[in-house]
Amino acid sequence: MSKEERIAFFEEQIEVEKKIVETANRIVKGVKNPLVKEMIVAVALDSQKHETMLNALRNRLTGPSPGIDEVVSDEIGEAIQEHIELEAEALNQYKRFLDDLCCSDDKEKIVIKAIYEDELRHHELLRWIFKTIVQKETLIEEDIWDDMWKDAFTHGTPGG
Repeated sequence: MSKEERIAFFEEQIEVEKKIVETANRIVKGVKNPLVKEMIVAVALDSQKHETMLNALRNRLTGPSPGIDEVVSDEIGEAIQEHIELEAEALNQYKRFLDDLCCSDDKEKIVIKAIYEDELRHHELLRWIFKTIVQKETLIEEDIWDDMWKDAFTHGTPGG
């Protein structure tokens, strides 16, 4: 698939996700049942998330993708590591709840299981972001100097 086809796909799907959000927001106005209402809102929020992710993919193909400054990378890395730890804790809590709940309340089980599965995806995504983006795309000053001078005959010094 060409770059242009991928961009077109992302833009089409962004519009679909926007329509899903609009539809969900229209639906919930008349819903009185709190569980049904909040589950529809949750789906709408997921669609907003999908729109954001598709925007990121489109922007990556249509604009500059600058590296991450080393200091900023350290801050992002620490925040992501903390987030990973929190996600792991949440996963353990939801898993324990599901194990304890057994089959007593199907509605609770379905909702908690959906949250648990979201947390699993979040955890894996954050680990991937940390490993392949933050660590890989960090610009270290030493790398910049190496790129500038590694093939230079004089390595930046005067003379010849």
